[in-house]
Amino acid sequence: MTGTIDDELWSAVGDPTRRRIIDLLLADGGGTATTLSERLPVTRQAVAKHLGVLDRAGLAHGTPSGRERRYDIDEAQLARAIAQLTSVGATWDTRLDRIKRISEEIQRRRQA
Repeated sequence: MTGTIDDELWSAVGDPTRRRIIDLLLADGGGTATTLSERLPVTRQAVAKHLGVLDRAGLAHGTPSGRERRYDIDEAQLARAIAQLTSVGATWDTRLDRIKRISEEIQRRRQA
């Protein structure tokens, strides 16, 4: 696997609203809690909390922009998250393939 699994990172990307926020930040080249809340079915306050989680995980970084903070995705940290997800996916594919082979062998023995 690629390094160790970062639980905070996984927790951050595990929430569907935060994944949608990441998508919007990537598509729009950044945004504020206000601009994002206009496009999501949650309040501005909820978006701000989600952005805080993404910031703590290093996936997004906020910089002051008037009375708000403008958030942008940290592409290096996002690439790290993708590498971890890919690695875990490959590990589970291997495990599931083994379980399938064992199950097929059990089935063959029962039929014989």
